[in-house]
Amino acid sequence: MNRSASPANAEQLSRESRTLAPVQAMIRSCIQCGTCTGSCPNAFAMDRTPRQLWRLVLMGRQKAIFESKTFALCSACYYCTLRCPRGLPLTEAMGALKQIAARENRVRHRPSTLFHENFIRSVRRHGRVKEMELMTRYWAAVKNPVLPLRFALLGMKLMAKGKVSLDWPSKAKRPLETLFRKVEELEGRS
Repeated sequence: MNRSASPANAEQLSRESRTLAPVQAMIRSCIQCGTCTGSCPNAFAMDRTPRQLWRLVLMGRQKAIFESKTFALCSACYYCTLRCPRGLPLTEAMGALKQIAARENRVRHRPSTLFHENFIRSVRRHGRVKEMELMTRYWAAVKNPVLPLRFALLGMKLMAKGKVSLDWPSKAKRPLETLFRKVEELEGRS
């Protein structure tokens, strides 16, 4: 059966194209030159090159895009944006893909979203990151009892060097609360 034959599939395709539309608009004039890939310091670790990702975006291949880890590995160094011969906002486009994945709670990208959320909560609560609290809350949110064991040795090394404190943070005054509330107000989330 043709995927576009049913009304439900047509609605799904329409929703997918609306989701990607802002990103497609950012890179519509991409000429697929590969300068972004050649400039990217993280391209070696990506499963698809940035150039390949942009082609998938232009073609509206949402499933392939969000199965990829390419945009999640973007470190926002802006090399691709600075070197793009068309002057495209490629770093912002990568950021937009990250936001879509977080907003839609994509399973593949959920651990990095959880880490980000817990990191921001810790900063909001204490004015800085409290590593022990961050990692405890992150591991609890991930709900994978084996995953913390992979990092236990690293944690012990960091504690031995005094890089991570065993002290659980006390209730802070929330020194950055005013700043966070103003950002929420500006973003229309309050």
